[in-house]
Amino acid sequence: MRALRICLFALLIAVLAGGAFLPATMGEGADAPKKIVWKSSGHGPASDPSQIYHDKLCKAITEASGGRLEIKPFVGGSIVPAYKELDAVNDNVLQLCYTCPMYNLDKWPAAGLISSRPGALAGEALRTWFNYGGGADLMNKMMEGYNVMTFPGALSPLPEEVFFHSKVKIENLDDLKKIKARCMGDGGEIMKRMGMATVIIPGGELYEAMKRGTIDAFEYSTLASNWNMHFNEVAKYVYLSPVRAPSDPQVFFVNKDAWNALPKDLQLLVQSMIDRYTQAQHEFLVYESILALDKFKAAGNEVLKVPADVNEALAAEADKFYAEKSKSESPIFAEIYDSMKKYGEAYDSMR
Repeated sequence: MRALRICLFALLIAVLAGGAFLPATMGEGADAPKKIVWKSSGHGPASDPSQIYHDKLCKAITEASGGRLEIKPFVGGSIVPAYKELDAVNDNVLQLCYTCPMYNLDKWPAAGLISSRPGALAGEALRTWFNYGGGADLMNKMMEGYNVMTFPGALSPLPEEVFFHSKVKIENLDDLKKIKARCMGDGGEIMKRMGMATVIIPGGELYEAMKRGTIDAFEYSTLASNWNMHFNEVAKYVYLSPVRAPSDPQVFFVNKDAWNALPKDLQLLVQSMIDRYTQAQHEFLVYESILALDKFKAAGNEVLKVPADVNEALAAEADKFYAEKSKSESPIFAEIYDSMKKYGEAYDSMR
């Protein structure tokens, strides 16, 4: 009897410890859940806050799942070339990635609409449109035919982007036409239509590109992100305006097959944790951008507002650009554009 009590006591301890000391037939047998391993990549260098939050998320999911789902984080460019992360998810080289929709204009012209674009929804409005106004569903509709999906909660809007870090002063529209700048996505196309020379350069290469004189100016991300990347050292002027990119959204994408293979409880865990970390990143960068503004000034940078004629010309050119694209692209383009526009009007009506 005493031996039986000892055995029962040992079994109780094992159960309370999560089964760690159970015999193989009870804790690690044929019916035990098999460990799942995913690879996930951000799109930026290790110092980018978006990459930092991506890495934190991977660690949090791994720990919250008790190790049942291990997500191994990688920085942008370490598994596939920078900005090709979503292609790798489609091919199941990666099972998850965190990137900007606009880096996939080669596949979906409408991807630029859900990105840091002129005339886009500001942060809070963009996230609520994506989560509740049908945005995530429209993005999945856009990606039909690819083995990639997203879901509500997967978009982090981020604060408005810095309009430009520039070596030269921009006092009017003519000055804008004299510089060569890194400007991505639809914003880059619109700036090109306005007469500015634009190039595509990965974020991790911008510091050196400015030092070498390859470009005169660039857009990248928020004040907080850009301060951490030491851009104050390569550009004297910091230009601010909400017109070119009122938000800087990044989205988590997942391989459909990998997602469908996950048990339901792990799907819920992944979606819940992504929702939590995308919102946390947005709030953190709003706060940090306020602090970064003073840091740029203290470092000797001139923080200036974009001249009014530049803002007006950019807004007008953006309207023409999207009106033309809505007629010439596949129907999903106009569907997303109209949905965002109507949501924005409804959002503004209560302010």
